[in-house]
Amino acid sequence: MRLWHQDLIRLLPRQQLLGQHREITALRGLGWGRRHATVDYVFLHSPYKLFQFHLLVMATMRERGYHPDPAWYDPLYRGRHCPPYKDLTAVPLTDPIYPEHDAAYLQECLENLAGKGIHLLL
Repeated sequence: MRLWHQDLIRLLPRQQLLGQHREITALRGLGWGRRHATVDYVFLHSPYKLFQFHLLVMATMRERGYHPDPAWYDPLYRGRHCPPYKDLTAVPLTDPIYPEHDAAYLQECLENLAGKGIHLLL
């Protein structure tokens, strides 16, 4: 499980973009708080940040003609198998959304993609 660096979202091939959506929906739902070395940093922040990141992914999906379930545009929604948040305080949008998405993380993501035969140019 991985959240790609946010600068790569618009460049991701179809498989990685749709995979990112699936991973985020899992994290927003029953996966919230379940430890995984690659995404543990997400749990240091409000779940609202994950919602903001998901909006970025879903905007890219829509630009490419995909139709994410409209329910995911509700920050309280956590999927069909997880009760919604009763209250979730909005946090200001930052750039990057996650401070961990720095230059070193960008390079790590580019190397990971290159290992899969995907070479992206920023």
